[in-house]
Amino acid sequence: MAPPSGQKTSQSTGTSAVEYADINWDEIGFDLVPTDHMYVMKCSGEENFTRGSITPYGNIEMSPGAGILNYGQGLLEGLKAQRTEDGRVLLFRPEENAERMKIGAERMCMRSPSTEQFVEAVKQTVLANKHWVPPPGKGSLYIRPLLIGTGPVLGLEPAPEFTFLIYVSPVRNFHTGPLNLVIEDTIHRATPGGTGGIKTVTNYSPVYKARALAKAKGFSDVLFLDAVTKKNIEELSSCNIFIVKDDVISTPATHGTILPGITRKSIIEIALSLGYQVKERVIPVEDLLEADEVFCTGTAVVLNPVFSVTYQNKRVEYKIGAEAVYKKLYVMLTGIQTGRIEDNMGWTVEVD
Repeated sequence: MAPPSGQKTSQSTGTSAVEYADINWDEIGFDLVPTDHMYVMKCSGEENFTRGSITPYGNIEMSPGAGILNYGQGLLEGLKAQRTEDGRVLLFRPEENAERMKIGAERMCMRSPSTEQFVEAVKQTVLANKHWVPPPGKGSLYIRPLLIGTGPVLGLEPAPEFTFLIYVSPVRNFHTGPLNLVIEDTIHRATPGGTGGIKTVTNYSPVYKARALAKAKGFSDVLFLDAVTKKNIEELSSCNIFIVKDDVISTPATHGTILPGITRKSIIEIALSLGYQVKERVIPVEDLLEADEVFCTGTAVVLNPVFSVTYQNKRVEYKIGAEAVYKKLYVMLTGIQTGRIEDNMGWTVEVD
């Protein structure tokens, strides 16, 4: 892939000409592509966030004693901007990301932006990088808000300064094609009373080893079990999981060890609107192995079908294809996100 360029080219989209960054949109993956601008807002530990600004994208400077570097005091979010066929740019439920960050900030003893500040900052960042939003059908602009402790601290205390930062990158989906999962029963992603239910940066690096071992054996990703009984499924490395049995859709209930995904929440609401029965419950491994379909959801993966699950050397395969339940949910979800289907849910926010 040629190096990305901030230069703009014009293409006709719908009834208007749209400017795009001068890159090969057919060759982007889920990798970081540096764009032009980012958003930065700071506050001290005794104050609230007030006003941020758009700045050139680039490295940031902080003390070696920063809370994020020494004690992992940080949160991340993820959402996307999509280009519609008529050239508009849509966000999907950004206020949900804002609310989730506020909940996480309270758990991590951090100040957080208000919902209004968060959403406005996302809009400003997307507008400043609007030509990096891919053409329809070529991907999306992934938006990564960060809330980190940047003030220096030596003792085990919250940082005295916090930074809210947003950067963006054009991407394709995280996974391509149906997944082949392996169940991990010795390494655990989260424990009761921990931080599995919030999107702290410290939740993700602990899955590296299990995921690397799985990928070395040819699996797409890892499905983790609960840390107490080691009998119930929880989630993948970075997304939620659903099973379908006799047209009943089930997903593990979120009780502190499972991240309450926004795509997860949206799929539940879509499924209910389509007349499906949806259960949020404890799901034993045995129920997973006997399911008709399995799929996972998340901002990065969107909605991805699972072709197989391997547990203790036993491999089980699932229904995939145009007639599967997950396909109907996928069509509805992505149709709303991209403006192809009327948004009767009130979920999309236009950036203009």
